[in-house]
Amino acid sequence: MSTHFLADTSVLTGRSMRHIFRSVDTIITTAITPIALMLLFVYVFGGAIRTGTENYVNYLLPGIMLIAIASGIAYTAVRLFSDMQGGIFERLQSMPIARSSVLWAHVLTSLVANGLSLVIIVGVALLMGFRTSASVLDWLAVAGILALFTLALTWIAIIAGLTAKTFDGAGGFSYPLIFLPFISSAFVPTDTMPGPVRWFAENQPVTSIVNTIQNIFAQRPVGSDIWVALAWCLGILVLAYVFAARVYRRKIS
Repeated sequence: MSTHFLADTSVLTGRSMRHIFRSVDTIITTAITPIALMLLFVYVFGGAIRTGTENYVNYLLPGIMLIAIASGIAYTAVRLFSDMQGGIFERLQSMPIARSSVLWAHVLTSLVANGLSLVIIVGVALLMGFRTSASVLDWLAVAGILALFTLALTWIAIIAGLTAKTFDGAGGFSYPLIFLPFISSAFVPTDTMPGPVRWFAENQPVTSIVNTIQNIFAQRPVGSDIWVALAWCLGILVLAYVFAARVYRRKIS
């Protein structure tokens, strides 16, 4: 990466972050729905759900964090679409800047904004009784997995932002991603599910990611789940990045 690219990306990321901090309600709104779900499942459904853990919020938190990320990336697509519709995208392209820095600024903003939302959610979970003996290194491992998951989904959001025709279309792609944790091990163990549903739940990316984070928090061996989780995240990231780059080249050519 050239210093030209890094400097341009830094400036454009600063611009996007200023928009975020001037509208803090975006981060809060992203966190509200996952927190509401966490409150609902812990205090309403938690007593009826058997997960083999004494504290249901400990079991639930990893899935809630993934839902928050899936919700948050919709704003990335909307922000990019807004820049394109408002003429800012074309204006930036007319300047002597690194072309890819325009997209990377949105990607980095997504990572920071989603990170802030996750901090809020973890804070609420601690108030609800979440406890873990995970070490600092364990927390860093969890943060790395969540960052990789965010990065992979963010590039999907970039594709949506580049190809959408309306604001609703730009953010609407995230709904299936938000729903995906509900058919996984995020809320209940997969062995309680009927055959076809169980097969799908055990072979989709969210389950391996949730299992890995749950095991790290509970200080259990992560087994092969972590490698499956990393493979899913890296595979989605590479495919989404390549496709987004092709779409972007067509947009600026």
